[in-house]
Amino acid sequence: MSSAAPRTAGPDHLWSVDEHLEDILATVRPLEPIELQLLDAQGCVLVEDVTVPVSLPPFDNSSMDGYAVRVADVAGASEEYPAVLEVIGDVAAGQAALLHVGPGQTARIMTGAPLPPGAETVVPVEWTDGGLGEGPVTAMRARALAPQGAEGHVHVYRPAEARAHVRAKGSDVKAGDRALEAGTVLGPPQIALLAAIGRATVRVRPRPRVVIMSTGSELVQPGEALGSGEIYDSNSFALTAAARDAGAISYRVGAVADDAETLRSTIEDQLVRADLMVTTGGVSVGAYDVVKEALSYVGDEDEAGSGIDFRKLAMQPGKPQGFGSIGPDHTPLLALPGNPVSSYVSFELFVRPAIRTLMGLDDVHRPRTRAKLTADKALTSPKGRRQFLRGMYADGAVTLVGGAGSHLVAALAHADALIVVPEDVESVEPGTEVEVVLLG
Repeated sequence: MSSAAPRTAGPDHLWSVDEHLEDILATVRPLEPIELQLLDAQGCVLVEDVTVPVSLPPFDNSSMDGYAVRVADVAGASEEYPAVLEVIGDVAAGQAALLHVGPGQTARIMTGAPLPPGAETVVPVEWTDGGLGEGPVTAMRARALAPQGAEGHVHVYRPAEARAHVRAKGSDVKAGDRALEAGTVLGPPQIALLAAIGRATVRVRPRPRVVIMSTGSELVQPGEALGSGEIYDSNSFALTAAARDAGAISYRVGAVADDAETLRSTIEDQLVRADLMVTTGGVSVGAYDVVKEALSYVGDEDEAGSGIDFRKLAMQPGKPQGFGSIGPDHTPLLALPGNPVSSYVSFELFVRPAIRTLMGLDDVHRPRTRAKLTADKALTSPKGRRQFLRGMYADGAVTLVGGAGSHLVAALAHADALIVVPEDVESVEPGTEVEVVLLG
């Protein structure tokens, strides 16, 4: 997980966004690989190439329900002069013993069934009378209802080229091919491929377990009644969902009151199930910002490499931040500010890349692009701070959503991008090209 404590600086040092992120990514290490069953590996990252042990499909098979025939036997067939062939039996999917199709013969064949020896192509059932002698049919009758359909004669009304409606052996992947590369995130299609080539387990880096904890005596759980001076805890829900979106297994801990001993005890209890811990709130300079107090002695602070560094960043929102490792396993911890927008922006900039690093991904950042600013008036930004404003991006343009306030949750809910205003820019005129972080 983490290998060393973060860098430290004087209390008045103002860290840049890039310095803080660089420190996090230099400290957090990918999780150790493990072997998992396929469904347990969903969302995980492969740590080794997967080679195909057997061709897919493993044999020539039919892509249609119809009749396996020799090309010469149906050459020139038409509705006026149909080819009449002897039906020698059925070939069903999964059938081991195969019939041999000789001159003037055919076998009914089902989709996915192996092409029998002697047959060169497949005639769809819709090109035949289905053995009923009453003109073209649209489907075969179920064998249970009409077992006699597997014998007798069938009229074929159209010719077929060689290997028509035949899926060739190895036409998907061949034995020895590389099915998936190391670094691939396993989603449903990748898991399907692994199962199709016979893999029951796969070696991956596990999804990180992320514990999300909000702090504040004023926080009430949704569904409960609000008292005077209380607000609902939205941060823990937002960050837990964001951690899942990033690829983690996330656990939400109910809001912890502003009591250092209670917070310390809760954090220590949660370490057993955490590859990464995230707190929100209590990192500013108020008398009741207890996260700094609590984290100053969480776990084994005497262990080399442990400790949390609390910083001021040259950014808005999200100036107060904390980062380090705690406990005997040096579990990484990121302490985020408590204002909802500050918390979420901080997650996107710092926690999400940490999660993706733990997963072993090469590209850990959200995609970025350039877009023209659509606004009624110029945007202002504090000198010396990198500002992140909520926006909506479409067709090369980005529009500001809400204001700069760090409490505007409703505006955040409608944003799909962050507008980045650099530290040396104090005003951005409408129509100016700006950098945009794409969130969706």
